[in-house]
Amino acid sequence: MKESITPDRIANKIRLLRTQHPGSFLIAEGDTDARVWKNLVNSTKCRVENAQNKDNAVKALNILEKDNFAGVLAVVDADFLILEGTVTFSPNLLLTDTHDLETMLLKSPALEKVLLEHGSEAKINNFAKDIRQTLLESAKIIGYLRWASLKFNYCLKFEGLAFNKFVDDKTLALNESKLLQTVKNNSQKPGLDEQEIRANMDSLKTDTQDMWYICCGHDLIAILSIALCKALGSCNSKQVEPNVLEQNLRLAYESAHFRKTKLYIAIQTWEQTNKPFEILSNP
Repeated sequence: MKESITPDRIANKIRLLRTQHPGSFLIAEGDTDARVWKNLVNSTKCRVENAQNKDNAVKALNILEKDNFAGVLAVVDADFLILEGTVTFSPNLLLTDTHDLETMLLKSPALEKVLLEHGSEAKINNFAKDIRQTLLESAKIIGYLRWASLKFNYCLKFEGLAFNKFVDDKTLALNESKLLQTVKNNSQKPGLDEQEIRANMDSLKTDTQDMWYICCGHDLIAILSIALCKALGSCNSKQVEPNVLEQNLRLAYESAHFRKTKLYIAIQTWEQTNKPFEILSNP
């Protein structure tokens, strides 16, 4: 079904909906993103449309822009675009403050709410390191591997990774050798040269990079899932599966958190430029 959702279909749907909805449209790149946005926008003024992926979102926006269709905004994950310097600027295309929408949730106080719900107060107090920083330090290694895979065409498969094969459940430290072996096996590419991959990963690193752009939200949440079973809590794995934690983070993320982001300010600016169309709920 998802394969049949094309940029043209999305653009046509929005054109048809304009007959019923005179307000604005926000194009989100995925289902979970759309769920977050539906809690943040003014639902009477703005309709949220799920494009299923980033490419669809950007292309659907381009189609509507060529038709001079007013009142449409697309918000997509920054991923590695900021780091690559390959952002295609459109006044109607905005990027997340961090790598993706999930990292924006994790950077907010929503993380503390999830820790309060699933964590052990004693274990959290005894954990000798800053929890966010520890998660970032581990996830950045996978982030650089993801980036290298894209930049150097390794075409590695990260879906379905067993994070417990390379993440220590007590310290949350990530073993790079075990990570590489696990990802190569998961990608059915056991012959890839690990030394070459490491060198290419190292070539991407600088001292000035923001780890919130390097780290992928799904990786951070997978590591957090492991942490809540041992280092930070005593949950069983089913209680804190990554999809459960993602849902919890979405529910814990408040409009007040969003109003402190650059993306919120960017949408306010868009509203000023595109009157009378509105996206945001009033505080």
